[in-house]
Amino acid sequence: MTVRRIGIIINGATGRIGTTQHVRNLMAIRADGGLALGNGDRLMPDLLLAGRDAGRLEALATANGGLRWTTDLAAALAGPDEIFMDCSATGGRPELVRRAIAAGKHIHVEKPTAATAAEAMELARLAAAAGVKHGVIQDKLFLPGFAKLMFLKKSGFFGRIVSAHIDAGSWIFDGELQTGQRPSWNYRKADGGGLALDMMAHWRYMIDRLAAPVERVAAQISTALPRRIDEAGRAYDVDVEDTVHALLTLEGGIPATISNSWATRVRRDDTMCVQIDGTLGSAIAGRNRCFTQSAANTPEAFAGAAAGLDLYRDWAEMPETLPAVPPFRQCWELFLRHVGEDAPYLPTLVEGAKAVQLAELVYRSHAEGRWVTAERLSL
Repeated sequence: MTVRRIGIIINGATGRIGTTQHVRNLMAIRADGGLALGNGDRLMPDLLLAGRDAGRLEALATANGGLRWTTDLAAALAGPDEIFMDCSATGGRPELVRRAIAAGKHIHVEKPTAATAAEAMELARLAAAAGVKHGVIQDKLFLPGFAKLMFLKKSGFFGRIVSAHIDAGSWIFDGELQTGQRPSWNYRKADGGGLALDMMAHWRYMIDRLAAPVERVAAQISTALPRRIDEAGRAYDVDVEDTVHALLTLEGGIPATISNSWATRVRRDDTMCVQIDGTLGSAIAGRNRCFTQSAANTPEAFAGAAAGLDLYRDWAEMPETLPAVPPFRQCWELFLRHVGEDAPYLPTLVEGAKAVQLAELVYRSHAEGRWVTAERLSL
């Protein structure tokens, strides 16, 4: 057995996502002796933390056993590390990815990959032309509840899928009485903010892979809270949407809906729920739990609630049969195998462009007041 070092630049390492998801999960792979490859070798991540705040970088590096760190991204890109991960603020990502591709790095980045589908596809084509591996994070599919939905689809549980529904969001405080739970850049267009650009990236791959590919969209967006307080206590005007309602037609004529808001109070099983209905059964999942109802166990529920029928009674919770591996770790393991042994990898930068495309279609549909068609994207 050979232990093979693979250098990974984590740009934006001290941010919430960078620290808790990327650094933490790559360090977990290291703690397990590296990632086992098909030939018996083990791939050992060697992290280089990059960012702007030297103090925070040094503290994070020290807390993780003395990792390498730098505030000089140009020097990092000029070095020998093979993979570039960007999890910094969205607005600067395209230019960073261009620089990393020019430096010959494999690309594995957070979503959204760009502000427009055209720019996102430009990045995908640049990576392909340079011959580097490339991918985008699709973590939600690996959350336990949604992984169970994927398992059900692959098993044929649904039969013919007849509809899909996503209901997601929560109330994000405006900062007046309680501190906001999302960073202020999420609410500024210039910084890559906006709920559609942020969350449609998730819902595109969820819909495409759990139900069927998106073909057309009709959407309405709005801004419920137009003024907020930032991290420094300063008031600012919100110039992006915080609510999206969308109707979709999927391949095969399947109807789907997405209701997503940062200004809604939650009364459901989770802050994000996905329901798939099929001729042989239905399932609804949050991030951790998944409930099913087969055709044979479907009660007559028309007006049942008014008669006192318990509409939860005939749903069965799926058992814990899948491996309990954190979602971001699964994303990293798949990409590392892609780089280390050329294993197949689906969520390339083309998939990242599809995610941006859905946000773009939402904006266009709202502006034009009509259905818009999703052009097929490919290299």
